[in-house]
Amino acid sequence: MNYWPWWAGAIGLALVTINYTLTTDKPFGVSSAWDRVLHWRAERRIERLETEFTDERALVDALAAATAEHFGPLPEAPAPRTAYADAPAPAGAPPAETSASNTSRRSTPVVAQAALLLSILVGGWVAAVTAGRFKVRFDMGDGFRQIVTADRATMFGVLFLGGVLVGFGTRLAGGCSSGHGLSGCGRLQPVSIVATAVFFGTAVLVSFLLWKVI
Repeated sequence: MNYWPWWAGAIGLALVTINYTLTTDKPFGVSSAWDRVLHWRAERRIERLETEFTDERALVDALAAATAEHFGPLPEAPAPRTAYADAPAPAGAPPAETSASNTSRRSTPVVAQAALLLSILVGGWVAAVTAGRFKVRFDMGDGFRQIVTADRATMFGVLFLGGVLVGFGTRLAGGCSSGHGLSGCGRLQPVSIVATAVFFGTAVLVSFLLWKVI
């Protein structure tokens, strides 16, 4: 089979990761995007709350009002001393947070996550069509039939179980090959480097056992 050059794939993945990070200011991850799209109703509620409370003062006031409604009015706090009202912040103290910094901590819109997943699907289709290898099929090819099974019902069962295990594993590990391997390793995060070494090392070992031993 004819594949794209390795360097073209590497450049493409790098550009996608960098563009996503610059556009959303968030780590790139497919499993997290899929999880958020599946729970899009809850994510939309969270987005509305984040939009409503971009101002930290408005959030504090809303929490105070909800607390007073549930527990009764709170006692009046003493007025701040005028002498210290305009006092400068101590040396080395972190600057006060602004609405812009609060906005940067907001989650990526679920629409952007859905667009990411759709782009992966469309990109794979375009690549297959341009290479002349696009074909609708309902099996995994000769290699899968020789190594795993030739029975179609068993094949779908194995694929379903494998998908469930992969989904469970990625959520348990806090990311997948894109989240840890591309984004996390690119940010030099130790947990991502360890996770990437573990699941790629496991993949190499399993591939060796399938092709050389079994």
